[in-house]
Amino acid sequence: MSRAILYLEDGVFYEGSSFGDSNGALGEVVFNTSMTGYQEVLTDPSYAGQIVVMTQPEIGNYGTNEEDIESRRPFVEGFVVRECSRAFSNWRGQQTLDEYLKQHSISGIQGIDTRALVRHVRTQGAMRGVISSTDFSHDSLQEKVNAHPRMSGSDYVQRVTCENAYERKAETESRFKVVAYDFGIKTNILNCLSKRNCDVTIVPSATSAEEVLNLNPDGVFLSNGPGDPEPLEAIVKEIKILLGTKPIFGICLGHQLLGLALGGKTFKLRFGHRGANQPVMNQLTSRVEITSQNHGFAVDPESFNASEVDCTHFNLNDQTLEGIQHRSIPAFSVQYHPEASPGPRDSLYIFDDFIKMMKDKS
Repeated sequence: MSRAILYLEDGVFYEGSSFGDSNGALGEVVFNTSMTGYQEVLTDPSYAGQIVVMTQPEIGNYGTNEEDIESRRPFVEGFVVRECSRAFSNWRGQQTLDEYLKQHSISGIQGIDTRALVRHVRTQGAMRGVISSTDFSHDSLQEKVNAHPRMSGSDYVQRVTCENAYERKAETESRFKVVAYDFGIKTNILNCLSKRNCDVTIVPSATSAEEVLNLNPDGVFLSNGPGDPEPLEAIVKEIKILLGTKPIFGICLGHQLLGLALGGKTFKLRFGHRGANQPVMNQLTSRVEITSQNHGFAVDPESFNASEVDCTHFNLNDQTLEGIQHRSIPAFSVQYHPEASPGPRDSLYIFDDFIKMMKDKS
């Protein structure tokens, strides 16, 4: 394996060896604390524009396959690990991680002190970085990083949304029709809806509220996705039109967009929440849920009109808002990923709450 470097915008750098594709990568450097599920991380569209650091020291030991993908292809810009396993042992495995990244033209770097890197990102915040196995000039790498757009203010949804609408049928009996906005939707979200007797029509992010209502759904789903929610003003405008017409349920970016549509504000977290072990307090039940998360922005709970919006969930690590519910309109959302993949399944009940909301309004 050839020499490689990860260079951060503040001038800190880490040297290791290259794996995967050798063309290099530019993006916001973030970290994920999941111990397993690296293929689901790679294929989560919410990571578009980001170089992901895995805190688990050995990655790739169970290989990759065609069953554990969360979208049509990997969307991470680059991948950083302590050690990339050269072999895999799993009855479902089909390729090594190195082969998988090469196939999808994604560059990785291994052999660096990921603990030191993560401590640096936690202290200084997520920042832009570059992976290179050809250019090792710090001046040149600094220029490349400085020229790359920051995550704040960037619209990455256009890069990941579907081009045309498509259908996902209920697994058994068809009882509800859901229109799902694709801002970077994950496959297991569709699985969770399909298993609950929902026929789902997945539509591009630019679909108007009028087009959605013409499909006469029982409910509207706002998906997860990458980037900053604030530039997505056109999408928020359509959500505002939909409010009160149909039950609405949002996850992750969909939660942030619903928050904006309800008059709230969002802000960028220092280093975000990415992993499968985030504790969340459900204020409605007083139960703690261990959740899977992937986000770099959050909704400000103080920005809502308290007489209209209830704050239903809070992160127990930093007290950031994790869920909202409108008091009179059938609309609610969560910041975390109840569908997991990877992660615990403490919060699957959220999908049942959506089903109940549609049933009550039918």
